[in-house]
Amino acid sequence: MFLLLLLLVVIAVVSAVGLAGHGASTLAARRARGPGAGPPLRALAAFAGAAAVTMYGWGLLHVAGAAMESNGGAGSAPAPPCRMRGYEERALHVIDQSVSFLPLGFVCETSDGDDYTSDDVPGYVNPGTAVLALTAAASAVAAGYATELRARAAARNGGGDRPSGHPRGPV
Repeated sequence: MFLLLLLLVVIAVVSAVGLAGHGASTLAARRARGPGAGPPLRALAAFAGAAAVTMYGWGLLHVAGAAMESNGGAGSAPAPPCRMRGYEERALHVIDQSVSFLPLGFVCETSDGDDYTSDDVPGYVNPGTAVLALTAAASAVAAGYATELRARAAARNGGGDRPSGHPRGPV
């Protein structure tokens, strides 16, 4: 499990770098494309996506640390991540642990069928990841909408060679 989590962290880092590079190249190529709302929104979508993946990777590192800490050895029952302040009584009944990927967390399962999430993942990771991912998705949709509006306006104007407001060109 620990190696899988580290592999996911590496994938998150590579994805974040790729998205950030895409955002930067979109902004750099904006001059060649001319003004419009599409490129900045595409860049925002890429940067927000990169930030979401980075924040999720940060949370994965915390979960990997908790998983590594719970992998046997002296004093590992119950798993150290499950021994949180306020959960001392429940920790005595922990029989298993698992990893939750959405929302991200280290889950301690008790003998009565209940479970609770340890506090290893900082509280800002899951909401921050969700907000950044939603920002990326909304920006991507808005960029597509802006591109569609520009394409329709250009088609209405005959490909852009006629002045705006004169559908049939100069008379």
